[in-house]
Amino acid sequence: MAEQRPGAFEEKMARLEAIVRELEGGNVDLDRAVALFKEGKTLARECEGLLKVAQDHVERAMASADERSEQ
Repeated sequence: MAEQRPGAFEEKMARLEAIVRELEGGNVDLDRAVALFKEGKTLARECEGLLKVAQDHVERAMASADERSEQ
């Protein structure tokens, strides 16, 4: 996955939360609800990917720190 600019995850989460609020409001016609659902699924997938990348970075950093402390 390509590097993301700072704040990209937070922006995606904020949009996802706005979608959820709109859908939970109950005043959305079916076509709009389907479009929001699709956008939300895409955003959720992208956020999962960003979290996986962050987790990988943390795990590599911890492994590197462990290697240095063992020397």
